[in-house]
This record gives sequence, structure tokens and C-alpha cells, in this order.
Amino acid sequence: MTDIPHHNTADPRRADEPSDVPAGATRRSVIAALGGATLGVAALGLAGPRATAADEPEAAARPAVACVLTPEQTEGPYYLDLETVRKDVTEGKTGVPLTLRVTVVDATTCAPLPRTAVDIWHCDALGVYSGYVAGGSTPDTTFLRGVQLTDSAGVAEFTTVYPGWYVGRALHIHVKTHGGGTVSNGTYHGGHVSHTGQLYFPETYNTRIAALSPYRNNTATRTLNARDGIYRNGGSSTLLTLTQAGSDLGKGVTGTVVLGIDPAATP
Repeated sequence: MTDIPHHNTADPRRADEPSDVPAGATRRSVIAALGGATLGVAALGLAGPRATAADEPEAAARPAVACVLTPEQTEGPYYLDLETVRKDVTEGKTGVPLTLRVTVVDATTCAPLPRTAVDIWHCDALGVYSGYVAGGSTPDTTFLRGVQLTDSAGVAEFTTVYPGWYVGRALHIHVKTHGGGTVSNGTYHGGHVSHTGQLYFPETYNTRIAALSPYRNNTATRTLNARDGIYRNGGSSTLLTLTQAGSDLGKGVTGTVVLGIDPAATP
């Protein structure tokens, strides 16, 4: 598998279905009408020092206490229905360590949703997705993909690395939630998808990350959040709150986010 995927040199309009695609034309239409707000982490007692408010004005505008449906965003072209249940998805991929904590709650009641499957996938530091090479899908690699079930507090935690970027897209992690399924032999089976979205990173962190190895070897032009059409359609609601592990950014960060979903939804 080549280090730089076909989408690093592709027309940016093909990356993850751009924002100017008419409503209904994407596999997962952005629900812009639901607004850009999401559940405030503080409402669940999860908030540490805010790492996003100063550098992302849209994050500061989010309500401290709210119970709303998180806007959906496009699934994109790089999803694989592997449903492998595992916490550590790195598979030896290098990059700044990222502990990702996703809290899933009922958007109507604010109650945490235990045993909800949280499914994530993202590219590596050089913009490569596992399972894809030029010409299409070849699911012979599975790095940076995995599923975790939420605990009694509605929290699913992953060990991964800070993603890189590719042409036309800001740094992001794809996410789905599934309900009603079961786990056997390390795989999530059945159930239904109740939410499809994307998670984003504060630009002050993205800039610092881009200067570190191996990210500085990524030759694709980096797209800022504000210039990403998909981010502009509700992405500020899933901007991660980041906490640095120590004075050295290379040692890692923890990212937290709350998803307010309709557990009965079947988009």
C-alpha cells in the first residue's frame, strides 16, 4: 500500500462529498436544520479546562447546558463495515497518541446510553485510510478503525493517534453509533445505525501537530476547519475538547466529545 493514497492528489470536490452537493444527494445528508449546538460536556460533569474556546469562537458559543440532537454529517467514501470491537486501533501506526472519549446520550432525555456501539475510522498521519488504495477498496488492512461499546455512563474510549489530512478536508474522525446489536467473536453484529457524523480538532492544535513527525512529511495542502464545507455544516458541534498530557505535545492528548442522538433513529 502506497504511503500517499489516491485521494491526496484527487480533485478536492471528491473528498468525502463536498458541502455543495444538493440535499438528498449524499449517503448521509447533513442535518443543518438541527443547528450547530450539541450537548455541553459541562452538563454531564465531564469538562476539564477548555482547550477550544480561545481559538475556536464557534466552540465558545455552544451552550454550557443543552440537550439537542447532534447534526449528522456525510459518511464519506472510506467506510468499511468491519465492526471489529477493540479499544486500541493503532496497529503500530505512528503519530501523536490520542485518547478519544465519546459520550453518547439520548438527545431527548439527556440520559447516557450504555451498550451503544461507537464505530470510528480515520486516516493516518499521511492521509492514508486502511483498506483503500488507488482504484478502490481492498480491505486487507484495518488500522485506525474499530468499535467500542459505551459503558454505564455512555462513554466509549479509544486509543488511537491524531489523524493527518488529505486534499480538500480538515482533520477529522468519522463516527457512527449503532444500537440493538450484539458482540460475538470480537465483532459487532446486527442492530441499526442511529447516528453518522464527524469529529474535528481545534486549529491551534492542528498547526502544532503539523510541525511534528511524521505529520510534517505529509505533502498534501492542509485545509482549515473554516474552509472545509462539511465542517461549516454543523462541524463546530463536534469539535473535540483537547487536553494535553504534559508540556510535550508529542506525548499525547485526550479528546472528549458528547453526541446527542435519537437511539431509535434509522437514518
